[in-house]
Amino acid sequence: MATQVGAAAQPRTPLSKERVLRAAVALADEGGVDALSMRRIAQALDVVPMALYKHVANKNELLDGMIDALVGEIDPPARGTDWKNAVRLRVLSARRMLLRHPWAPAVIEARMKARATPTPAVMRYLDSMIGIFRAGGFSIDLLHHAMHVMGSRLLGFSQELFRDTSDGAPDPDALPPEEMAARYPHITELAMAVAHDEQSVVGSGCDDQFEFEFALDLTLDGLERLQGADRG
Repeated sequence: MATQVGAAAQPRTPLSKERVLRAAVALADEGGVDALSMRRIAQALDVVPMALYKHVANKNELLDGMIDALVGEIDPPARGTDWKNAVRLRVLSARRMLLRHPWAPAVIEARMKARATPTPAVMRYLDSMIGIFRAGGFSIDLLHHAMHVMGSRLLGFSQELFRDTSDGAPDPDALPPEEMAARYPHITELAMAVAHDEQSVVGSGCDDQFEFEFALDLTLDGLERLQGADRG
């Protein structure tokens, strides 16, 4: 009896944004993101649905937070290796994360289309990946092309990251330039050097035909080298 009273007297774990996001990710893993609702999350956490809105304002903020939680599962950059292996290891880690959460690619793609800038965790991840290329000796020009070729492969699936989702209106999610440069120095460097839309890091001032041909030629060159190795 004393044990039951003691157990009942123990305080409940406080609700937090992290707990809400963990529960949401677990429910999406079980039944897919389409079946996700505030009511189901509240039931899983044994709270009333209104309690969730203290931590996530709406469904879009919930999805953005879930994306950032998943990006947090990706391994940090490997140390003591070259740029190529470091990028490969991290992309493969991202892919393993997506295989654990099959619903994630569609959500990431949808939210990237809806937002003018990626979520904060995605921005930090991309900034660090750009930093790996820069530390490996890539010029800004080659890095620009490489980012187009890699696209969302950097996040473990195939989709173009650099597309214009704005209509020329100011981006409500955009940081002030000084804060942007402080938080994401590599992205800022790239954005300042490349002829992208002046108001958005991920605008579309690029020559799409050139980028298409660059990616095609790069792919064919790689296949040619593989063909030569196979013949050898």
